[in-house]
Amino acid sequence: MITTQNETLGRIIADYDLNEDLLSRGITQLADADHRYIKDLRINLTNALNYINLNKKESYLLALGVAINDKNEQLIDSFTKLAETELVTAEEINEVYACVSLMNVNNVFYRFRHFTNKEYYQQTPAGIKMSIMMNPVLGKEFFELLSLAISAVNGCEMCVNAHEASVLQHGSTEARIYDAIRLTAIVKGFSTII
Repeated sequence: MITTQNETLGRIIADYDLNEDLLSRGITQLADADHRYIKDLRINLTNALNYINLNKKESYLLALGVAINDKNEQLIDSFTKLAETELVTAEEINEVYACVSLMNVNNVFYRFRHFTNKEYYQQTPAGIKMSIMMNPVLGKEFFELLSLAISAVNGCEMCVNAHEASVLQHGSTEARIYDAIRLTAIVKGFSTII
């Protein structure tokens, strides 16, 4: 029997060009149970990818960053294809990969520093090379916004505060940051369930 939620899941599969055979048990169980969350998920995703303070390319690149961070190959493929419809370059896609990797390094390291709060760890240089942050292809403001989003997903308080301040210093607004983090949270939830 085809339910409303199965139809909605079908639309999600079509919208994001997903392989139905690779869907998680969780999403199919919810659809089979005609659970209302499936509809919420589709609405949230549609809304998040259309927030007014981000253009389509930026939205897709932020979503791609979350997918890369989660190692979700289906969503990596999906958001790469969507970004390509916005004329994203291979160099920009590569920089998203590099940024996500660097943020994972920094998030672990600076979370450790923050958690231990010991003078030796605070005073000893990190020795982590971060040259891609100096002149990013994506532009400094967006690179910092992506760094902020990945840091939020990874739960590094120190990194979140530093990147949020940097995004604002590069001329952004709190409204833009808020939309980016809302989008990031929704895509993280999508990646978890899909």
